[in-house]
Amino acid sequence: MSPGSAGHGLHDRYPSAGRYGVVHRYEMLRVGGRSVAWVPPLLLLTAITVADYNTTGEFRIISWIVLVPGIAAALCGVWATAVFAVLAVAAYVTVDNAWPHQFQTGLPDFILVTVGGVLATLACAVRVRDERRALHMRDVTDTVRRTVLRPLPPGWGGLEHAGVYLTADTQARVGGDFYDIQPGPHGTRVLVGDVQGKGLGAVETAAVLLGTFREAGYHEPDLKVVAERLEIRMGRHRDYVRALGRDDGDRFATAVLLGFPADRTDVVDAVVFGHEPPLAVGPDGVRLLPAGTGLPLGYRDLAPGPTRVRRLPLAAGETLLLVTDGVTEARDGDGRFYRLRDDVTRAVAVDPRVVAPARLVAVVRDGTLRHSGGLLADDTTVFAVRRTRPDRGEGREGGRSGS
Repeated sequence: MSPGSAGHGLHDRYPSAGRYGVVHRYEMLRVGGRSVAWVPPLLLLTAITVADYNTTGEFRIISWIVLVPGIAAALCGVWATAVFAVLAVAAYVTVDNAWPHQFQTGLPDFILVTVGGVLATLACAVRVRDERRALHMRDVTDTVRRTVLRPLPPGWGGLEHAGVYLTADTQARVGGDFYDIQPGPHGTRVLVGDVQGKGLGAVETAAVLLGTFREAGYHEPDLKVVAERLEIRMGRHRDYVRALGRDDGDRFATAVLLGFPADRTDVVDAVVFGHEPPLAVGPDGVRLLPAGTGLPLGYRDLAPGPTRVRRLPLAAGETLLLVTDGVTEARDGDGRFYRLRDDVTRAVAVDPRVVAPARLVAVVRDGTLRHSGGLLADDTTVFAVRRTRPDRGEGREGGRSGS
C-alpha cells in the first residue's frame, strides 16, 4: 500500500488547475456528469413570474426577480449569470407591462433589476477569478508537496510501507514533517523527521535534508556517514539562512534514520536525532526500539562526538512504526497526551493483522484524531515499514532507477 492510501494521507488526489481545466463551485451541482447549476435560478425566475401573475392590486413581487442573477452568480459561470441577468430584465419588462390598467412597479424597479443583474455578473466574475487563483495555488502547493515528499512505489526497496501526513492547517496542505525511503547498493535507508517551526522555511529545510538523504543514502556504505552528511547539510543550510538575514537561522530538525542492510534480514541499524524512537510492532506485542537518542540536527556543536549507530534485532514480520510529535503530543479535552504505545498494543491484541503497515497507520491516524477530537495542534505524520523480502538485488536495481 502506498503512502497515504490508508486514507486522509499525503498522496490523496485533488482536482488541479492548468491544462486539466479549472474546477468551479457550480460543478458540484451535477447530475449524470452534467452541470445542473442553472436549474435553481431558472426555477426561481419561473416561480417569481407565476407568483406575480397571481397577485393583484399594489402587491407586486416581480421586482424580486433581481434575486435570480444573484443566485446564478453564486452557482453558475460568468456567461450563465449574464444570461440570467438579461432574462430577469426581459421577464420584468414583459410581466410589468402585461396588464397596463393595473398597478405597475415602473422605472425604479426596472433600474433595480438592471443594476442588480450587472452587479451579479461582476460579482460572479470576481468569484470565478478567485476560484481560479485558489485552485492554481492549490496546484502549486500539491506540486511542492509531491516534490518534497515524493510518492513511494509499492514495495520500494524491499519494504512494505504506508504513511499518512496531516497538516495542522487544513488549508496549507504541506508543512515541515518529512519521510522517504532510499534503496541503494548498500541496503535500504529510511528517514522520518520533523523540522522545527512552520511555513515555507520549514518546507525548505525539509527539502534540503531529503535531498541530502537521497544522495548519501544511496552512495554511502556506512549509515554513520549518511547521518554525518545530514548534520553537515543542516549546518550549511542554517549558515545560508543567516547570511540571507532571515530570522529562522536557528531552525533545527528531529529525525530517525534507519538502515536495512543488504546482507542481513534480521537486524536494523538506527540513528535517532532527538526524535521519538520507533516502535517495533509484531503479532506478539509492541516494544520500544532501544535506538538511543541524540541531539536534533543542527545542534552538533553542543556535543561534537562521533555519531552512534545502533544495530538492533528485528524479528521477521515486525513493523517499525515512526511518528512525529503531532501524534505523541496530541491532547484530549482534559489536556492528556495520546498514549500511542498502549493504543497500538490494544489494537494488536484484538487483531494481529494490525501489524501490516497500512492497517497500523490507519489505527494510529484514527486514534490520534479521536483522542484530539480532530483538532491537531501540530503537523502529524505516521509512517510504517517492514521488510517484504531480502533486498540485496532489489535495492541495487531500485536505487538505479530512483532519484
